[in-house]
Amino acid sequence: MKNLAATLIVFYACAAAQPQPTAVAIRNARIVTVSGSPIAKGTIVIRNGLIEAVGDSIQAPSDALVIDGEGLTVYPGLVDALSTWGMPGTAANGRGGRGAVTPAPAAPPSRGPEDRPATTSWIKAADEIQATDRRIEAARNAGFTTAVVFPTRGIFGGQGSIINLADAKSEGMVLVPSAGQYITLGRATSGYPNALMGSIAYIRQIYLDAEHYRLVKEAYDKNPRGMKRPEYDRALEGVLESKRILLPANREVEIDRMLHFAAELKQPAILYGMREGYRAAEVLKKSSIPVLVSLKWPAKTADSNPDEVDTYRTLEDREKAPTSPRVLRQAGVKFAFYSDGIDQTRELQRAVKKAIDSGLSREDAVRALTLSPAEIYSVADRLGSLEKGKIANLVVTRGEIFEDRTHVEMVFVDGVKHIPAPEPAGRGGAPTENPGAEK
Repeated sequence: MKNLAATLIVFYACAAAQPQPTAVAIRNARIVTVSGSPIAKGTIVIRNGLIEAVGDSIQAPSDALVIDGEGLTVYPGLVDALSTWGMPGTAANGRGGRGAVTPAPAAPPSRGPEDRPATTSWIKAADEIQATDRRIEAARNAGFTTAVVFPTRGIFGGQGSIINLADAKSEGMVLVPSAGQYITLGRATSGYPNALMGSIAYIRQIYLDAEHYRLVKEAYDKNPRGMKRPEYDRALEGVLESKRILLPANREVEIDRMLHFAAELKQPAILYGMREGYRAAEVLKKSSIPVLVSLKWPAKTADSNPDEVDTYRTLEDREKAPTSPRVLRQAGVKFAFYSDGIDQTRELQRAVKKAIDSGLSREDAVRALTLSPAEIYSVADRLGSLEKGKIANLVVTRGEIFEDRTHVEMVFVDGVKHIPAPEPAGRGGAPTENPGAEK
């Protein structure tokens, strides 16, 4: 028994002394870099959370854990360009168009813009992220490694943050704490504003106040002696801190209205929604404003009145909305996809596949969920494509991505490998167990 114990001690000591792999190399795989031509059979090496090398003649380092990529395809990790994954108590539809009711904290009825109704512009998604949100795991299992998440309550919902969908504490997930201000045009739950024109007037007033606030602060900072100190206004501070604004635009008339509104506000803008993007491609092209296309295609709801006759316009939108990505791409409009509340793995795949079936190339569909959102949010220097020096966010599939039969073999987030849990038999839902992560 003593000999056995001694042998075991020596065995475990030797095992502990063995050098642990500090890098991972996937070789003999098809590599879709997105920023360049696909590599038919190549190697990608990741180390310390970054891509160390990628190409068709790369040798795996001697200290790397080597993964045989025969029959596999490596893509950049997918990016959701407007999401609520990880945000507490959200199931937002991300639309925010005319007539949408936006929830607001209980408060006395607002009398006017001076009360700052439905405004939480100072809130950052990064400060509210819940890493335990099961939607994060479900999205990662589908190949998503990054999301631009936003607080979506109120008219000025708050500042979005770019996060990696890691299996870690919320602080370690944040890539960019402030990516833009989420704005809706819905009615406040009580008081002012309670109509579309009231919401637009309120937003306009906020930006007028913010500009005045900025000028007064600058004057005070330059020469404070003899000048009354300006009062701190967290709502206006949040507005001024925002790098860009996100404005809702689904219908053609809304797209045109929001293009003019963004120009009036003199703010870098992104339009989101685009249900009728196929009608407005040319005007969008002239504006050079990027857009986010919802993957929640219009469809007749299960609880709709079976006796109600749909208008021709409604039927046309259901048929043509999935062609919007193709039309926008042909017009040269910069666009990216966003999930718009779709959390089920297979539903996301089918939504993208519907755009492909409506004429969008697979290459452009992949780009709309990788490099394009990275470019729109000015983080293409670290995300969105498989290039040396970028963050090691990868999805490895068996089969073409977005196909029903394709299986996500593994996902790397910040260089950490995740093995997706098997889906429940017979349906494409969220996973039922946490597969964990491997270094």
